[in-house]
Amino acid sequence: MSVDDRFGDEVSRVLPQLRIDELLDELQTRLAAVRSSRDRVRQLLEAVVGIGSGLDLETALTRIVQAAATLVDAQYGALGVLGGDERLARFITVGVSEEQIARIGPYPEGHGLLGELIRRPEPLRTEDLATHPRSYGFPANHPPMHSFLGVPIRVRDEVFGNLYMTEKHGGAPFDADDEAVLAALAAAAGVAIDNARLYDEARRRQAWLEATNELTRSLLSGSDPSSALAEFVSQAGAIAQADLTLVALPDSEGEDLVLVAANGLGAESLRDTALDIEHSLFGSVFKSGRVENVADAAADPRSKSDIAPDTPLGPMIIVPLGDAGQVRGVLAVARAEGGTAFDDAVVQLVSGLAVQAAVVLELADRRRDSELLSLYADRDRIGRDLHDLAIQRLFATSMSLQGAYKITQKPAVAKRVAQAIGDLDDTIKVIRSTIFALHAHELAEEDAPSVRAQTIEACERVAEQLGFSPSVRFTGPVDTLVPEDVAEHLLAVLREALSNAARHARAGKVDVEVAADGTHVTLTVIDDGVGIPAGGRRSGLANLAERAQQLGGRFSAEPGVDGGTVLVWDVPVERNATGDQLSL
Repeated sequence: MSVDDRFGDEVSRVLPQLRIDELLDELQTRLAAVRSSRDRVRQLLEAVVGIGSGLDLETALTRIVQAAATLVDAQYGALGVLGGDERLARFITVGVSEEQIARIGPYPEGHGLLGELIRRPEPLRTEDLATHPRSYGFPANHPPMHSFLGVPIRVRDEVFGNLYMTEKHGGAPFDADDEAVLAALAAAAGVAIDNARLYDEARRRQAWLEATNELTRSLLSGSDPSSALAEFVSQAGAIAQADLTLVALPDSEGEDLVLVAANGLGAESLRDTALDIEHSLFGSVFKSGRVENVADAAADPRSKSDIAPDTPLGPMIIVPLGDAGQVRGVLAVARAEGGTAFDDAVVQLVSGLAVQAAVVLELADRRRDSELLSLYADRDRIGRDLHDLAIQRLFATSMSLQGAYKITQKPAVAKRVAQAIGDLDDTIKVIRSTIFALHAHELAEEDAPSVRAQTIEACERVAEQLGFSPSVRFTGPVDTLVPEDVAEHLLAVLREALSNAARHARAGKVDVEVAADGTHVTLTVIDDGVGIPAGGRRSGLANLAERAQQLGGRFSAEPGVDGGTVLVWDVPVERNATGDQLSL
């Protein structure tokens, strides 16, 4: 046998052995790949079960991004939730500590490569972020990142957000298997997010029903409107997940909106604040009846007059209480500066709350009207009884005392009888004023209400803000001795004085007296409140003084003997020889 033959036989024996080794190696590689695929499928299934096991949206979003980073072995992961104008409204991260986030600064809004995935919602892979043509760069203190994998999350054919994975462990780039696994997880995440949103909406609607039912029960049962509205704004804020909730209603003059209820951030400083209807964002909503969804209230120039400087607010929804033409007030919910914007579902829920609140307020007013009719009927009866019985008897007693006064010979007795006669005359004046007040609702319905009627009406309107009714006293025939132009100023001064007592004085008692003697008309308003603070705003008092000066009169605002404030507004009136009033 030749050398060549022997070499050929040897090769023939060795080649089958080599092929078997190669086949075994290939088989082991494929088995490892199968085991790896099996493990990844198991991990994917576990991740799908994990993200779908809860119905809370915030928890679901956090689980999704954590599961995604684990599946593709990424060091850093994020889930960006889309907002308006192709920008990221939220950014949920894993792998970055709170300290690192604070050093990096604000979350991304959707520029560069992140924005590319927003504009083109398709899977995107790259080995090095820095070399991609759409790269936007990294801010200072940002950890180094190279490999990148992003896939969109769709909810019912709508792109909800994107998953962003970076820096695969070991320095290897993300491959097609990673992309496929992440895309599968994104599909399952879309279902989980949809379920969580539906559950969240159902919970909000249940809370919405509870809030409206509670408001209806409170107002229609006769509870204090302030307490009912305070509870309502608390519930509305919880439903909208807001940091501040406000309700503003028009004042008695219809010139300002007053924040009657506030709950949350800076509520104490905002409560009872008056907003100009003509020059405020709240007033604009009140007049137009249209909903305003403001992205950043602190930066919006229209809201500068609405918000206290020390109350930094971000997104805000302002909705009218009622339909256009029948708006009863304004409901607003806001989040702190830098907070996430309100989505359409929250806008619809808050609008629904406002509609129901407007209906309840209307029903409560109708109930109060019915109660007032019953009250007026009682007042009529009481007025008749006072006139027919009390005044007649007091007058007869006064006449008897006058007779005794004339025949008595003792000065001490005469002095006491004269004092008693004076007290009876004062009592008769008070009773007559009371009778007039009891019938003021009838006089106020006439085409040209009298000074008395308008004075009583002004005091009744402020009673709800004060928590009690001011006492009213008339001296002299004010309806015949107060000219029309003077009456206009007098009533404006009275309303301003009562408004100050209600808003600032924290008074427990207010006395009003209107006196006319043919030469002067004097309005006196006395309260037992905190008085006029030193250095406080005095623009309102200046207006009252200016009105008095225009008519040649005087105005004073002085501390009372026992505290509080005494306002005196006194102007002259003239009469001609026939007794007719002369216009000033």
